[in-house]
Amino acid sequence: MKHPKLLILAASLAFAGMAHAALPAANPFAKPSTLPFQYPAFDKIHDADYAPAFDEGMKEQAAEIVRIANNKAAPTFDNTIVAMERSGRLLNRVSTVFFNLTGTNTNDTMQALDRALAPRLSAHGDAIRLNAKLFQRIRTLHDKRDKLGLDSESNYLLERYYKDFVRAGAQLSAADKEKLKAFNAKLAELQTTFAQNVLKEANASALVVDTKEELDGMAATQIAKAAAEAKARGLDGKYAIPVVNTTTQAPLAVLTNRATRERLLAASMARGSHGGEFDNRELVLQLAKLRAERAALLGYPSHAAYMLEDQTAHDTGAVNKLLAEFAQPAVRNARREAADIQKVIDADKGGFQLAAHDWAFYADKVRKERYAFDQSQLKPYFELNNVIENGVFFAANKVYGLTFKERKDLPVYNPDVRVWDVFDADGKQLAIFIGDYYARGNKRGGAWMNAYVTQSGLLGTHPVIANHLNIPKPADGEPTLLTYDEVRTSFHEFGHALHGMFSKVKYPRFSGTKVPRDFVEFPSQVNEMWLSWPEVLNNYAKHFQTGAPMPKELLDKVIASSKFNEGFRTTEYLAASILDQKWHQLGATQIPTDVLAFEAQSLKDAGVDFAPVPPRYRTTYFSHVFSGGYSSGYYGYLWAEKLDADTVEWFKENGGLTRKNGDWFRQKLLSKGGTMDAMQMFRDFRGRDAKIEPLLERRGLND
Repeated sequence: MKHPKLLILAASLAFAGMAHAALPAANPFAKPSTLPFQYPAFDKIHDADYAPAFDEGMKEQAAEIVRIANNKAAPTFDNTIVAMERSGRLLNRVSTVFFNLTGTNTNDTMQALDRALAPRLSAHGDAIRLNAKLFQRIRTLHDKRDKLGLDSESNYLLERYYKDFVRAGAQLSAADKEKLKAFNAKLAELQTTFAQNVLKEANASALVVDTKEELDGMAATQIAKAAAEAKARGLDGKYAIPVVNTTTQAPLAVLTNRATRERLLAASMARGSHGGEFDNRELVLQLAKLRAERAALLGYPSHAAYMLEDQTAHDTGAVNKLLAEFAQPAVRNARREAADIQKVIDADKGGFQLAAHDWAFYADKVRKERYAFDQSQLKPYFELNNVIENGVFFAANKVYGLTFKERKDLPVYNPDVRVWDVFDADGKQLAIFIGDYYARGNKRGGAWMNAYVTQSGLLGTHPVIANHLNIPKPADGEPTLLTYDEVRTSFHEFGHALHGMFSKVKYPRFSGTKVPRDFVEFPSQVNEMWLSWPEVLNNYAKHFQTGAPMPKELLDKVIASSKFNEGFRTTEYLAASILDQKWHQLGATQIPTDVLAFEAQSLKDAGVDFAPVPPRYRTTYFSHVFSGGYSSGYYGYLWAEKLDADTVEWFKENGGLTRKNGDWFRQKLLSKGGTMDAMQMFRDFRGRDAKIEPLLERRGLND
């Protein structure tokens, strides 16, 4: 997944430009970094540097836009569209670093600035997109685009600029533009508050227990870490388990004490909805209403209708159809899985009915019974460095010819962050890659990719790309052993990184992952295929102590169990996706008054209200859609997975792990960024539209 705040910026501030002398030269943002590929000088950046750089950056770009809009010369592609692509370089530099770090290494000062900046940046973006003179120049060019003799990328850029401005309200009356500005400013403020509440609530919602016995099932090192966490919170002698952003928490799979499991999941599910200063319920209602009102002002029946018009799905009907098609078979599978789990509970003489906090613990027992292995057997073979260098990087070498060289000389914002130079098959440096893998209290949950520098032929820039995960950091001297899902996430996020690194476009507007929201997850999901590809897995799945490869019989069991628990996984995802659509398909007069009641009714109406499988995210901590760039777009993972599953079939049909296949995928898709219609890009790669059957087969939903 991409960093949500930067997705918002990409929509409103996706311009690039030049430095300005008014900012003191000592400010690290005053000019491009002199480090390789303009890699940020993290060691020279201080909290006090951001505000003046933002001030000057907005001032500078505003002046550039005025010059473009008031140019007395007739509008041309170069003096209008290209000039806009070059504008705002200082603002781009500071905003990219700042918003990346507010996600991964924030503090109170940065959060306060983030709150203050939100409405100002919204107003700045509106001043550009609602500038009547500027839009007139764009419209003039758009009206005669067939006579301009532009190449295909330039012509598509002109079309995108016109569409971006129209969708942003450029054709509204002066009075309605003022209403729109007020909506945008308030939404920016509320979205920032929602995101900060989620992070603070997660840190405040740790499960605290009194005795070691209550944590039975956890490894000794994990219990020691829980004791240290409690001590750091001033709770000497107790044990604390922080929660992560998803509803389900990893310790639920190992905790033998049912009461502890119940308390942990209850703490997770109550986030943002149990009163206190981080309660997000009122924010949700305000966000839903303001988004609906803004959509109505722009001429759309709902926020979802507005957002989906610009995606490959195009409308709410297509999304509703997709989610409805999957809901019934997914829940049917989940109920079958629940019945299997209940049999194990009954055989153990548990004396209770399966509840959500029991699922992970007993599902692993079912897996062990059915496939003669459990997840704990895998972890010794998934050591972090092996996964990254001998798995993720190894696959990239085999498929694309990339090589990696770690370097220690570039500054980092946290000692755990690692940096690699990335070289193309011809030996030339392609990119710099940053890996930030460990969880921290000042880092938002989840996993995502972002770019500190994007590729652009116009600007002569090369990619500096980062991946962020939230793997619990072990005690000093202990190895970092990953779960199978964490390995999957490592490959997934590197798929986003490849999309950014392989970008070969002229204009910043199209660089890397700047594609429709429901298409961006497609390349990352394709990259997941290599995690269990035998040649790749055999290269990285080695015991962290002995170096022995994962036994073939264990690997065979992993592959055989690949569809295990898919009912659960699909249902929890669908439930979250449906909540996103239910909230954002409301009209301004349809906003409910009770968040949790609306959530429950929405799940019931959609047929996914199966208590043992709660939504992957509940409304009040659903940052993707209430503070990020995925509003009305969380369905996109499933939408993109249709393309992904069909693409995996293509790789298999054509020989799998080969340079020829990788080069074709790179040439036809990964290098194109957003330079053309996304679905046409897929058709050019695949030779046809995607079929649904491979996805149904993958998820075990074809029976």
